[in-house]
Amino acid sequence: MIPKEIIDTYEMTIGIECHVQLATKTKLFSGADNDARDAEPNSKASVLDFALPGMLPVLNKEAVNLAVRAGKALNAPIAKVSRFDRKHYFYPDLPKGYQTSQMYEPIIQAGYIDAPLEDGTSVRVRIHHAHMEEDAGKLTHYSGHSLVDLNRAGTPLIEIVSEPDIHSAAGARAYATELHRLMTYAGVTLGDLYHGNMRFDVNLSVAKKGSDTLGTRAEVKNLNSFRSVERAAEYEFKRQIEVLEGGGKVVQETRGWNDDKQVTTSQRSKEDAQDYRYMPDADIPPIILTDDEIDRIQSEVPKLPPQYREEFSALDVDSSVIGKIMSQQKYAELISQVLQEGGPVNAKRVANWFASNLSPEESDQSVSLPSVADLLLLAEMVERNEISSNAAAELFNALIDGETDPRAIAEERNLLQVSDSGAIDAVVDDVLADPASAKSIEDIKAGQDKAIGFLVGQVMKRSQGKANPAMAQQAIRSKLGL
Repeated sequence: MIPKEIIDTYEMTIGIECHVQLATKTKLFSGADNDARDAEPNSKASVLDFALPGMLPVLNKEAVNLAVRAGKALNAPIAKVSRFDRKHYFYPDLPKGYQTSQMYEPIIQAGYIDAPLEDGTSVRVRIHHAHMEEDAGKLTHYSGHSLVDLNRAGTPLIEIVSEPDIHSAAGARAYATELHRLMTYAGVTLGDLYHGNMRFDVNLSVAKKGSDTLGTRAEVKNLNSFRSVERAAEYEFKRQIEVLEGGGKVVQETRGWNDDKQVTTSQRSKEDAQDYRYMPDADIPPIILTDDEIDRIQSEVPKLPPQYREEFSALDVDSSVIGKIMSQQKYAELISQVLQEGGPVNAKRVANWFASNLSPEESDQSVSLPSVADLLLLAEMVERNEISSNAAAELFNALIDGETDPRAIAEERNLLQVSDSGAIDAVVDDVLADPASAKSIEDIKAGQDKAIGFLVGQVMKRSQGKANPAMAQQAIRSKLGL
């Protein structure tokens, strides 16, 4: 266990490579179905994916369109001419003996993203480039043999390569989270992390703070959650420090992440570019795009996270609330509509309800989005003191469960507050006249202001929870001459 004072003398440097599965119907070079989730092994592969002799690739135009959309989300220019190359390596899940990728002329050039941190600041991460490529298949290992599934072979990907601009595990998580939002909001990918729609490779090195030289990096492969990106970075940072403090040298290698044990483990030595013997792919013509084509494709990209954040700055809410309502695009779209139709006060109420009552992990299937009209009516009922804050949360959850008309629900569940001052005054008079209230009245007059809570509670009890508590308290103070 390395002491904290020693850890604090080191700095981590992280660059992340992210493989993003493009949301096309078919694969990058074949007509096979691109959705292999829960499919039988080798049932979503064509003769081209199996690399049978004489099969020639045909580029999927929609994959190119999605890559162009991704470029806008990454604040990156699109290359007018890009080309495919062959990346050679021999492995059972790659029947061609090479992977079709873009080594020398990628389609997406240098860009950047600003990833918000939990403290309200952000980290700017430069994008070196992003290139198109096909995915390989999958191996399942058993004790004495391995089985090959080529359902993923030929799946269209873009690989987004960042510069080493991240210097904390929290920053790595923030970058991965923002990248996921950008790609899903832009419609580039379905973003299903469980099924590997986005996979993160964390390249991490450590060096003494103030050093001009980066340390030797290790790459932690195929992380498929934001938490695992953060945890793997934390573990690898401390592991490399232990190696260096013990007099050893960090080895450039590929490591895997064991989520159950929360450790990284060595897998193989890290290859360099020359090991793959890249060469141009003569079977695939270059991708040639005009400015008009790029503009047309990118004009279809909907509102992206940075635009929503700028819009939601009018709500005056904590950054954590913004983060939660932007965890799903449909939430952000709805809050934006509420803001446009009902103004910032109502939108702030609705945003807080979403942040307080919904988990970011809740799926599209588990949440029924209320209408803007119902949300604005609910906010109006709160503004008019017709319901309490607890009742508002209950009604919001009812709307999320698919019910409609919050006023009707409130009447059915007996949640409407009495805000008639005359009716409340009558209940307050009864409470103050009750001998059981005498001690609380004395305490209040003696300066013990908290004692008023007992009297308000009695008013609420006698009104069966219907009295507006703020009006009840005001009436009590007035009648006691406070």
